[in-house]
Amino acid sequence: MSQLELVGVSKFYGSAVAVDNISIKFNDKGYICLLGPSGCGKTSTLRMVAGHEEVSEGAVVLDGRDISKLPPAQRGTAMMFQNYALFPHMTVEKNVAFSLKIKGVSASEQKERVQKMLGTVGLSQYSERLPSQLSGGQQQRAALARALITDPQILLLDEPLSALDPFLRVKMRAELKRLQSELGITFLHVTHSQDEAMALSDQIVVMNDAKIQQSGSPRDIYNNPETEFVAKFLGGHNVIEWKEALISVRSDLFGLKRSKGNLKCEVNAIEYFGDNVTVSVEDDAGGEYLAKMPEATFFDKPFSIGETVFAVWNDIDAKTLKTQ
Repeated sequence: MSQLELVGVSKFYGSAVAVDNISIKFNDKGYICLLGPSGCGKTSTLRMVAGHEEVSEGAVVLDGRDISKLPPAQRGTAMMFQNYALFPHMTVEKNVAFSLKIKGVSASEQKERVQKMLGTVGLSQYSERLPSQLSGGQQQRAALARALITDPQILLLDEPLSALDPFLRVKMRAELKRLQSELGITFLHVTHSQDEAMALSDQIVVMNDAKIQQSGSPRDIYNNPETEFVAKFLGGHNVIEWKEALISVRSDLFGLKRSKGNLKCEVNAIEYFGDNVTVSVEDDAGGEYLAKMPEATFFDKPFSIGETVFAVWNDIDAKTLKTQ
């Protein structure tokens, strides 16, 4: 078991509230993403779990044990930092072995465990290189190996893919998912990227303004956003004031036609993405919405900029949002 739970956790910096009384149980041995914009409290939450920030109120609980007052090395967690924090003067092997050496592990056991871990992350042939002699992706693997060598119950990752180029970022997403599955430990990953969270996690925790907005599987959250913030931040949703309620309709379920429908609009932009076309429309009140349609559907009878159209959707596809 590696059940992590936050119980009424808050973090204050003077009068500023970084995390505001959040309580949540994370999936045991799951891949969890804390998702939200800059300043929402996700990194402060991660650092409190790691022990790099003190908890102002509440408790961080792991396997039923309050670890809030323990030093980082005694928590059963390991953290991979955004900048990797590798020692520049040490080889990959020595970087990965560092924590074992500090703990007094014998040289022979260090060698055995390090080589096994380097094999796991695909760096066996780079063990004698310095960090400066590695690519960005290889540096990330070295940092992962150094964090994982301590056999943590939970691996904490702070924006681990943000420094990588888009192609490598996608490749490393698959690598992280593979490692989490093979190792069978909980990964708690902070990101501001919706695509990253959707691709990696089996539990997304959406944060904003120091609070948790919604938690659930990627599919549940995408199909059933509970608040206006979640619907807009995830993208792909139109938020509409409709019949004295606030509703969300996915852009791929938001249709356009030339005869009368639910909402009169004007086309103001058209974007082609190969397999689909996104049409941006605006209603008389200034509300802006997106309709995503298959390429063939659009080009069968294409719309043009400035054309009057009517938005349509099925009632079953409209999700009523909570007022905040």
